Amino acid sequence: MPALNIKPPGSCKYDMIALGEIMLRLDPGEGRVRCAREFKVWEGGGEYNVARGLRRCFGFKTAVCTAFADNDVGRLIEDFILQGGVDTGFIRWVPFDGVGRVVRNGLNFTERGFGVRGAVGIPDRGNTAASQLKPGDFDWDNIFGKPGARWLHTGGIFAALSDTTPQLVIEAVKKAKQHGTIVSYDLNYRPSLWKSIGGQNRAQEVNQEIARYVDVMIGNEEDFTACLGFKVEGADENLLHIDVTAFKKMIETAVKTYPNFKATATTLRAAKTATINDWAAIAWTDGKFYESRKYPDLEILDRVGGGDSFASGFIYGLMTTGDPQKAVDYGAAHGALAMTTPGDTSMASRDEVEKLMKGGGARVQR
Repeated sequence: MPALNIKPPGSCKYDMIALGEIMLRLDPGEGRVRCAREFKVWEGGGEYNVARGLRRCFGFKTAVCTAFADNDVGRLIEDFILQGGVDTGFIRWVPFDGVGRVVRNGLNFTERGFGVRGAVGIPDRGNTAASQLKPGDFDWDNIFGKPGARWLHTGGIFAALSDTTPQLVIEAVKKAKQHGTIVSYDLNYRPSLWKSIGGQNRAQEVNQEIARYVDVMIGNEEDFTACLGFKVEGADENLLHIDVTAFKKMIETAVKTYPNFKATATTLRAAKTATINDWAAIAWTDGKFYESRKYPDLEILDRVGGGDSFASGFIYGLMTTGDPQKAVDYGAAHGALAMTTPGDTSMASRDEVEKLMKGGGARVQR
């Protein structure tokens, strides 16, 4: 795809580096947080999930730039990251004060939802080490210039954490551009993160500045409206065909405002129940739209991280094939598979993704 000038494979140590916060997810399984007696734990973070998906499902070399308080909770999250194969060499470890008054690690209590009861996330992430990251904390000239990275991924969740994290994002994306590294950004609007620090006005102020340096922008209608100010009349999140129409109108406007966008993409989800969704995806590049295969009545075990797995599949397709149609198909299939397993991160293999892309069913493999 000529629109994206991606460095060739093997030219850098890392295929992708992600910048963002990683939390410890506490999952009550089939129960509710409010009456749980035990939890399973996973790691998760909107930006990190993409790098992990690229590593574990697609075999790319990835790393994460983040920070943890140096205690056993931080080391537990590190252990998950190591199991996922993502390089931990750029993690900043901050001395723990023993209580968490100065710095702590983030927790995310997440219910999966079932039927008419939707999934619920209850983050506990104030004053975390990652939220205190600021410009100057990472040597981007060294990271992008010496080991090198073909791609940088970050997003609006990390940018919403504090007054300093958006400044760090801007520093990172500017340096990435100087070194010829492709930048992707997932708007990932979360009202709960912005409501106490200026709401949508602040979200737009931050994201409109960051958007000027983005090559591949990911986000749905709500994201583009809340974060970038593009309002589309007539969008109905419960009807897949109206979502497509709304997305196309929105993107045609957005790319005129941000001619630096080389590609955009979003998932299309119609949530009939928490566990039955219609699922698909659409992308734009070089003046054309590309729609994935549709997955009607997709059965979902855990929807959290489905969008991040779409992003990693989409990016993998762009980086390996240069074919936008294949890229959006990789993304939609990977996201669909990721939602069949618990936790934020993908447990799928590339073979499974490619089988699903070809229309493969769910017969027993023996």
